[in-house]
Amino acid sequence: MKIIDLTHIIDESMPVFPGTEPPVLNRKYTIEEHGFREAEITMFSHTGTHIDAPAHMLINGAALDELPVEKFIGKAMVINLGSLSNKTIELKDIVSYKEKIKDVDFVIIRSDWDKYWGSEDYYKDFPALSDDAAKWISEFNLKGIGIDVISIDSMDSKNFNVHNILLNRGMIIIENLTNLSAIEKEFFILSVLPLKSKLADGSPVRAIAIESMEY
Repeated sequence: MKIIDLTHIIDESMPVFPGTEPPVLNRKYTIEEHGFREAEITMFSHTGTHIDAPAHMLINGAALDELPVEKFIGKAMVINLGSLSNKTIELKDIVSYKEKIKDVDFVIIRSDWDKYWGSEDYYKDFPALSDDAAKWISEFNLKGIGIDVISIDSMDSKNFNVHNILLNRGMIIIENLTNLSAIEKEFFILSVLPLKSKLADGSPVRAIAIESMEY
């Protein structure tokens, strides 16, 4: 069995979605002064590698704590679009994966955009799903979809159509994944367990891929 970490480290200099604030990690208690170490952490619910719940965009959408825990773990596959030259992921780019998508719980889109993490380029012209591609994916019986960029919608989106299409189908969206190139198996187990906080519209997660001999 091989376990692969797909999660960015949370720190005060990390990229965050424009308009939100970076996390604050206040090392409030120290071993030297208090005999123990403890930090006060302040951050938005969509910081770093995180999940969007339906409640993120939908008035009556389910919050993460209202979803069964099995919603956050399942069989997954990666669609490798690292060589894609366009900034929009069109239906034609993913339609050939139809039969494989039928057999999984999660579709993970690899664009290799995480190589720009920490630079201004991370926010610019990253690949995002088209409305048609999102509508097509939403017709599968998936638990969720993930991607290694800051948003599954383009940065200039005003209505967040892709989010709404997917969340309206009860799917979760995982954003800011990383290290997808380390996944070698065609199929694997994905775990993206969120914090269990009340009425959570989103949560940072420790995303991992588990490769086993079965897949």
